[in-house]
Amino acid sequence: MILETLRFVKDKGWSTNSFPDLDSENTLILVFAAPEFINDPAPIKELAKKYPKSKIMGCSGSGEIAGARIYDHSISVAIVKFEKTLIKEAIITINDPKDSYNAGKALSSELNDNDLKGVFVLSEGLNINGSELVKGLNAINKENIIITGGLAGDGSEFKQTWVIRHGEIVTNEIIAVGFYGDYVRIGHGSKGGWDIFGPERHITRSKGNILYELDGKSALELYKEYLGEKASGLPATGLLFPLSIRKDLNDPKQLVRTILAVNDKEGSLTFAGDMPMGYLAQLMRANFDRLITGAKEAGELVLNRNQLQKKLAPLLLVAVSCVGRRLLLGERTEEETESVLKIFPEGTQLVGFYSYGEISPYAKGNCDLHNQTMTLTSICEDI
Repeated sequence: MILETLRFVKDKGWSTNSFPDLDSENTLILVFAAPEFINDPAPIKELAKKYPKSKIMGCSGSGEIAGARIYDHSISVAIVKFEKTLIKEAIITINDPKDSYNAGKALSSELNDNDLKGVFVLSEGLNINGSELVKGLNAINKENIIITGGLAGDGSEFKQTWVIRHGEIVTNEIIAVGFYGDYVRIGHGSKGGWDIFGPERHITRSKGNILYELDGKSALELYKEYLGEKASGLPATGLLFPLSIRKDLNDPKQLVRTILAVNDKEGSLTFAGDMPMGYLAQLMRANFDRLITGAKEAGELVLNRNQLQKKLAPLLLVAVSCVGRRLLLGERTEEETESVLKIFPEGTQLVGFYSYGEISPYAKGNCDLHNQTMTLTSICEDI
């Protein structure tokens, strides 16, 4: 595996004078870009022209990760030429969140094969029910297949997100790539670091990813009560107070859900994933030190599960972290990327973006939709 990472900064250009000569049918190019490049796609088209045979996929985000640094108004790129691994891409259009499950199932069906080892998926971030998407992806129904990825972001605007397909920016598609063969090694880790507070409440009225009532009371009014003067900034300020949900008191798996939109007329909150009727929900708030520790723990999960050693270099690490974490950590945000990178072997290259949702197994097995986590995917080839 040959790996190179690049950056493009508006008004400065590319971080290299010449693009690496890595174009091939088994080259994957990941592109994470600031939302405004939808109006200035020239750098992305330049990549597509330079690498006509390669699989190019990416998305908009709420901050671009390049090494231990986080940028805005830029593009972070990883170019991976696999030497022993086959890759295949699958693309599907989605016009309604109700189609999320079928979209995920169609992608999994197209990529599924006997030697499939993993899938990395990027979806537009607003016109989607992330929970239903991952349920469809899990139709592969093989525990040894690792599925990771994320939902595109748009800063804290929640207006328009997009993905990159063949070097073109599109606003209503989901793109995935499958990795095949015995040489590719894919790792994953996902951790949060939020504190829960207040009582657990039952979801007494919901529909898909739209929440109406908790314990028979308006969920929107409850949020406004907790947010106080910050309520005027919804949905963005809702990122500061996500919800933890679980099936019942005996369920050890707590998933985090974050707000995408509010509807004052209906008194409802729209989340990035399902809010099932009867589930327990509990408010969460930030603990700065625990958020940074959580990012490091995500990295440790990748290392421990995959026993990564220096002999596996080069190693690509893809970080998908929630926009809510960035808004809360502010100037301390780079502490989470620094804490991740320092525990990996020398030469590890990190790219990624801040998202509206993270896709990864909770521990092992099927993937889940997460919010407010640092989710890591490692990709390398055995030598």
